[in-house]
Amino acid sequence: MAPILNRNVLAAALASIFLLHGGAASAMSLTQAYEAALQNDPTYRSAMHENEAGQQYRALGRSNLLPNVSISYSKNKNRADITQPNFLGQLSTSHPDYTSASKVLGLRQPILNLDGLARYREGMAQANLSDAQFSTKSQDLVLRLVGAYADAKFAEDQLALASAQRDTFAEQKQANARMFEKGEGTKTDMLETQAKFDLADAQLIEARDNLTTARNNLAAIIGTDPAQLDGLTDDFRVRPMQPATFEEWKTIALERNSEIATQRFNVEVAEHEITRNRAGHAPRLDFVAQYSKSDSETLSTLNQDSTNRAIGVQLSIPLYSGGSVSASTTQAIANHEKAKSDLDAKTSQILVELRKQYNLALSSAARIDAMVKSVKSAEALVLATKQSVKGGVRVNLDVLNAQQQLFSARKDLAQARYNYLLAYLRLRFAAGTLTGEDLQTVAGYFVPSSGNNATTAAVPVSIPGAVSRDAANTPAAKAAPAAKTSMNDATRTDVLALIAGWTSAWSARDVNAYLNYYARDFQPGDGQALDEWIKMRRNRIQGRRQITVKADSPEVAIDGDAATVKFRQLYQSDSLADETRKVLLLARQDGEWKIRQEIVTN
Repeated sequence: MAPILNRNVLAAALASIFLLHGGAASAMSLTQAYEAALQNDPTYRSAMHENEAGQQYRALGRSNLLPNVSISYSKNKNRADITQPNFLGQLSTSHPDYTSASKVLGLRQPILNLDGLARYREGMAQANLSDAQFSTKSQDLVLRLVGAYADAKFAEDQLALASAQRDTFAEQKQANARMFEKGEGTKTDMLETQAKFDLADAQLIEARDNLTTARNNLAAIIGTDPAQLDGLTDDFRVRPMQPATFEEWKTIALERNSEIATQRFNVEVAEHEITRNRAGHAPRLDFVAQYSKSDSETLSTLNQDSTNRAIGVQLSIPLYSGGSVSASTTQAIANHEKAKSDLDAKTSQILVELRKQYNLALSSAARIDAMVKSVKSAEALVLATKQSVKGGVRVNLDVLNAQQQLFSARKDLAQARYNYLLAYLRLRFAAGTLTGEDLQTVAGYFVPSSGNNATTAAVPVSIPGAVSRDAANTPAAKAAPAAKTSMNDATRTDVLALIAGWTSAWSARDVNAYLNYYARDFQPGDGQALDEWIKMRRNRIQGRRQITVKADSPEVAIDGDAATVKFRQLYQSDSLADETRKVLLLARQDGEWKIRQEIVTN
């Protein structure tokens, strides 16, 4: 009988895939793929240029409140006909030729211009709208990239499984043929195995096509052939849900989701559009100043130079414009109502997606555990079925079905793991908190294939334009080394995740979650007892209506089960704004990092 599909068979199949795609080319990690996408993805580049154009709305709006200065110059060759009586009283005509010149420098500064004020405010809102749109598209790049990377790697996995499955059936064919020759097998066994082999061969061809398509999709984003891709780690662990409840995620999403923010800015732009159109009925008052100099400007000033200086105010009052002001105002009001309805629709859509990804991420641990057990059960079933065949209880078809079940279980396990990683990112995208740390976390689940000595380059993992959680404004990647290449070496990522969760709980004024980041043997400063310190912190945090805390540029040093984090803490509440340098001394307790000591260094 053929042996159960094992790691050596899979490794050989994967090696053949790498030879087919890129030969000895070095592997591309997820963070390297993201760096390439930032440079080459046409959709992202388009969004970046669109945002550059959108930033000019600020200058365009402000220009309506600033002075307008102009200068004009003219010089003309003139020929005139002058008919007048001469000294005898007779009419005579002369044709003087002369050159006239005029130079004018003028200034106009709005004093009362409601239209200009509305355009200024509308320009600010349009620039903010552009920022929000760019934030959405920047985060969408992460989702598209990770999705394409995961699809390509999953397609590689399926090709390896399909190849190994066909090889297994080929071995089964040979075993059936030998048994038939010895009179121990049957023709039916051979036909059953041949049918399974032919089906596996067709599935292998399909798997190759799927891999080609998936790699082409990834190449379209990163702008180059990805060659070899990092695979999922064997030590795959689902991270604890943070925050834990859906209501907390909902509150965060309503505040920070960039798509909701985009619709809010659309509403604001529509409001200013109403004001701007209504300003068509309002008077306008300008300060004007002019300096002009002319030479022979008219026949009456022939051969005369004149200089004129004027300063004053100009009032313009619109009386009637054919009804255009009223019509445009009514149109703007309708567009404003539409924008509000679009905001409600987008909010509902985001919350539905948030709930979907929350449930998927929350149930992933149980789902993946069940899939792991399914694979182990399928492996045991193959062994048991083969033994039963030897005892005459089962037949060859039962072995083939058991092997098919094993391959299906392996495929479902891989799919569940990739789905979890995508749900992890999509949940944070829907909440508006997707940052470089999240990409770095997902990258930690991918490790280079065995035999690959390429090192993972340090790349920026901040998401350009993101209006997500506070940590996104100062990418941790600039202060910390690149993501580790295995989950066992992902300690730095875990430490940074603790810092992000600690500041997030503090900012949310969630005292219980905040205190949970501290160790059981935490040492407060100034000899204060731990119970007194907990009471003091609870009163201070709950006594604020609003708190925002940032950990800027964290520097991480790890020594076994101890770690040190240095950073610049930016704190702002309804009554205080402060900036301090801090050092956190961490210790690993029960498999989790905890804060043992908190030191202010300035």
